[in-house]
Amino acid sequence: MLNTALTIILDEHRSLAAVVHGLRFLVREMKEKGTDPDSRLLWAMLYYIETFPQKLHHPKEEAYLFRCLKARTREADKAIAELEEQHRAGARHVKALEMALGRLEAGAPGGRELFMAAAENFADEIAKHMALEENVVIPIAKQHLKAEDWAEIAAAFGQNGDPRFGAEPDQELRSLFSRIVNLAPPPIGVGPSSQQR
Repeated sequence: MLNTALTIILDEHRSLAAVVHGLRFLVREMKEKGTDPDSRLLWAMLYYIETFPQKLHHPKEEAYLFRCLKARTREADKAIAELEEQHRAGARHVKALEMALGRLEAGAPGGRELFMAAAENFADEIAKHMALEENVVIPIAKQHLKAEDWAEIAAAFGQNGDPRFGAEPDQELRSLFSRIVNLAPPPIGVGPSSQQR
Protein backbone atom coordinates (compact mmCIF):
# COMPACT_ATOMS: atom_id res chain seq x y z
CA MET A 1 0.00 0.00 0.00
CA LEU A 2 2.96 2.33 0.55
CA ASN A 3 3.72 2.37 -3.16
CA THR A 4 0.06 2.92 -4.06
CA ALA A 5 -0.32 5.83 -1.64
CA LEU A 6 2.93 7.50 -2.68
CA THR A 7 2.19 7.01 -6.38
CA ILE A 8 -1.16 8.76 -5.98
CA ILE A 9 0.27 11.64 -3.92
CA LEU A 10 3.19 12.19 -6.30
CA ASP A 11 0.93 11.91 -9.37
CA GLU A 12 -1.30 14.59 -7.88
CA HIS A 13 1.79 16.73 -7.37
CA ARG A 14 2.70 16.23 -11.03
CA SER A 15 -0.79 17.26 -12.13
CA LEU A 16 -0.58 20.43 -10.08
CA ALA A 17 2.98 21.08 -11.25
CA ALA A 18 1.83 20.79 -14.87
CA VAL A 19 -0.85 23.44 -14.35
CA VAL A 20 1.54 25.71 -12.43
CA HIS A 21 4.16 25.26 -15.16
CA GLY A 22 1.51 26.34 -17.66
CA LEU A 23 0.74 29.41 -15.56
CA ARG A 24 4.45 30.33 -15.44
CA PHE A 25 4.72 29.82 -19.20
CA LEU A 26 1.82 32.18 -19.88
CA VAL A 27 3.29 34.83 -17.57
CA ARG A 28 6.66 34.49 -19.32
CA GLU A 29 4.89 35.01 -22.67
CA MET A 30 3.21 38.11 -21.25
CA LYS A 31 6.58 39.50 -20.10
CA GLU A 32 8.76 38.56 -23.05
CA LYS A 33 6.34 38.96 -25.95
CA GLY A 34 3.87 41.43 -24.50
CA THR A 35 1.04 39.03 -25.34
CA ASP A 36 -2.39 39.28 -23.81
CA PRO A 37 -3.21 36.17 -21.83
CA ASP A 38 -6.01 33.81 -22.77
CA SER A 39 -8.53 34.64 -20.03
CA ARG A 40 -10.49 31.40 -20.48
CA LEU A 41 -7.33 29.37 -19.99
CA LEU A 42 -6.22 31.40 -16.96
CA TRP A 43 -9.62 31.11 -15.27
CA ALA A 44 -9.66 27.36 -15.98
CA MET A 45 -6.22 27.05 -14.39
CA LEU A 46 -7.28 29.05 -11.33
CA TYR A 47 -10.45 27.01 -10.95
CA TYR A 48 -8.40 23.80 -11.14
CA ILE A 49 -5.91 25.13 -8.57
CA GLU A 50 -8.71 26.12 -6.22
CA THR A 51 -10.69 22.91 -6.67
CA PHE A 52 -8.11 20.14 -6.80
CA PRO A 53 -5.26 20.98 -4.41
CA GLN A 54 -7.15 23.37 -2.14
CA LYS A 55 -10.32 21.31 -1.68
CA LEU A 56 -9.18 17.71 -2.25
CA HIS A 57 -5.42 17.17 -2.04
CA HIS A 58 -4.36 19.41 0.86
CA PRO A 59 -7.21 18.50 3.23
CA LYS A 60 -6.45 14.80 2.71
CA GLU A 61 -2.76 15.36 3.39
CA GLU A 62 -3.70 16.85 6.74
CA ALA A 63 -6.44 14.36 7.62
CA TYR A 64 -4.50 11.23 6.64
CA LEU A 65 -0.78 11.57 5.88
CA PHE A 66 0.04 14.23 8.47
CA ARG A 67 -2.27 12.75 11.14
CA CYS A 68 -0.75 9.27 10.75
CA LEU A 69 2.75 10.70 10.81
CA LYS A 70 2.08 12.73 13.97
CA ALA A 71 0.82 9.56 15.66
CA ARG A 72 4.01 7.64 14.83
CA THR A 73 6.81 10.20 15.32
CA ARG A 74 7.61 13.78 16.31
CA GLU A 75 10.40 13.94 13.72
CA ALA A 76 8.22 15.63 11.09
CA ASP A 77 6.36 18.03 13.41
CA LYS A 78 8.21 21.17 12.31
CA ALA A 79 7.82 20.41 8.60
CA ILE A 80 4.14 19.48 9.05
CA ALA A 81 3.44 22.72 10.93
CA GLU A 82 5.05 24.65 8.08
CA LEU A 83 3.08 22.71 5.45
CA GLU A 84 -0.21 23.27 7.30
CA GLU A 85 0.51 27.00 7.40
CA GLN A 86 1.30 26.88 3.67
CA HIS A 87 -2.05 25.16 3.09
CA ARG A 88 -3.82 28.02 4.86
CA ALA A 89 -1.75 30.60 2.96
CA GLY A 90 -2.54 28.80 -0.30
CA ALA A 91 -6.18 29.88 -0.11
CA ARG A 92 -5.03 33.50 0.24
CA HIS A 93 -2.62 33.12 -2.70
CA VAL A 94 -5.40 31.73 -4.90
CA LYS A 95 -7.71 34.59 -3.90
CA ALA A 96 -4.94 37.10 -4.70
CA LEU A 97 -4.49 35.47 -8.11
CA GLU A 98 -8.22 35.66 -8.81
CA MET A 99 -8.38 39.31 -7.77
CA ALA A 100 -5.30 40.14 -9.84
CA LEU A 101 -6.75 38.41 -12.91
CA GLY A 102 -9.98 40.35 -12.43
CA ARG A 103 -8.02 43.63 -12.28
CA LEU A 104 -6.11 42.64 -15.40
CA GLU A 105 -9.30 41.85 -17.31
CA ALA A 106 -10.89 45.10 -16.11
CA GLY A 107 -7.94 47.08 -17.46
CA ALA A 108 -7.10 48.51 -14.04
CA PRO A 109 -3.85 50.45 -13.86
CA GLY A 110 -1.02 48.10 -12.99
CA GLY A 111 -3.29 45.10 -13.40
CA ARG A 112 -0.93 43.30 -15.76
CA GLU A 113 2.06 43.67 -13.43
CA LEU A 114 -0.02 42.75 -10.38
CA PHE A 115 -1.24 39.54 -12.04
CA MET A 116 2.23 38.53 -13.22
CA ALA A 117 3.67 39.10 -9.74
CA ALA A 118 0.82 37.17 -8.07
CA ALA A 119 1.23 34.26 -10.49
CA GLU A 120 5.01 34.08 -9.98
CA ASN A 121 4.57 34.27 -6.20
CA PHE A 122 1.99 31.49 -6.25
CA ALA A 123 4.16 29.28 -8.47
CA ASP A 124 7.18 29.81 -6.21
CA GLU A 125 5.15 28.96 -3.10
CA ILE A 126 3.77 25.76 -4.66
CA ALA A 127 7.27 24.65 -5.73
CA LYS A 128 8.61 25.18 -2.17
CA HIS A 129 5.59 23.41 -0.71
CA MET A 130 5.92 20.30 -2.87
CA ALA A 131 9.70 20.18 -2.30
CA LEU A 132 9.19 20.21 1.49
CA GLU A 133 6.66 17.39 1.25
CA GLU A 134 8.69 15.28 -1.16
CA ASN A 135 12.16 15.86 0.33
CA VAL A 136 11.36 15.94 4.05
CA VAL A 137 7.92 14.61 4.99
CA ILE A 138 7.63 11.66 2.62
CA PRO A 139 11.06 10.20 3.52
CA ILE A 140 10.13 10.43 7.23
CA ALA A 141 6.77 8.83 6.48
CA LYS A 142 8.49 5.97 4.65
CA GLN A 143 10.55 5.30 7.79
CA HIS A 144 7.79 5.47 10.37
CA LEU A 145 4.35 4.70 8.93
CA LYS A 146 2.94 1.18 9.16
CA ALA A 147 1.17 -0.84 6.47
CA GLU A 148 -2.25 0.03 7.91
CA ASP A 149 -1.40 3.74 7.77
CA TRP A 150 -0.44 3.49 4.12
CA ALA A 151 -3.61 1.51 3.35
CA GLU A 152 -5.75 4.25 4.94
CA ILE A 153 -3.83 6.99 3.07
CA ALA A 154 -4.09 5.13 -0.25
CA ALA A 155 -7.84 4.61 0.18
CA ALA A 156 -8.42 8.29 0.99
CA PHE A 157 -6.32 9.65 -1.86
CA GLY A 158 -7.66 7.02 -4.27
CA GLN A 159 -11.06 8.69 -3.98
CA ASN A 160 -9.65 11.89 -5.54
CA GLY A 161 -9.04 10.38 -8.95
CA ASP A 162 -6.15 11.64 -11.07
CA PRO A 163 -7.45 14.21 -13.53
CA ARG A 164 -4.58 13.57 -15.94
CA PHE A 165 -5.44 9.94 -16.55
CA GLY A 166 -9.19 9.78 -16.16
CA ALA A 167 -9.30 7.95 -12.84
CA GLU A 168 -12.72 7.95 -11.25
CA PRO A 169 -14.67 9.43 -9.59
CA ASP A 170 -14.26 13.09 -10.50
CA GLN A 171 -15.40 13.65 -14.07
CA GLU A 172 -15.45 17.43 -13.57
CA LEU A 173 -11.74 17.59 -12.72
CA ARG A 174 -10.87 15.23 -15.57
CA SER A 175 -12.77 17.44 -17.98
CA LEU A 176 -11.18 20.57 -16.54
CA PHE A 177 -7.65 19.17 -16.81
CA SER A 178 -8.36 18.13 -20.42
CA ARG A 179 -9.71 21.60 -21.15
CA ILE A 180 -6.56 23.22 -19.78
CA VAL A 181 -4.39 20.95 -21.93
CA ASN A 182 -6.55 21.66 -24.99
CA LEU A 183 -6.56 25.43 -24.45
CA ALA A 184 -2.89 25.77 -23.56
CA PRO A 185 -0.43 26.34 -26.39
CA PRO A 186 2.58 24.09 -26.89
CA PRO A 187 4.78 23.21 -25.08
CA ILE A 188 2.35 23.04 -22.12
CA GLY A 189 -0.67 21.76 -24.02
CA VAL A 190 -2.04 20.91 -27.43
CA GLY A 191 -4.03 24.08 -28.08
CA PRO A 192 -3.27 26.66 -30.75
CA SER A 193 0.05 28.43 -30.52
CA SER A 194 0.00 32.05 -29.41
CA GLN A 195 0.58 33.09 -33.05
CA GLN A 196 -2.59 31.27 -34.14
CA ARG A 197 -4.90 32.95 -31.64
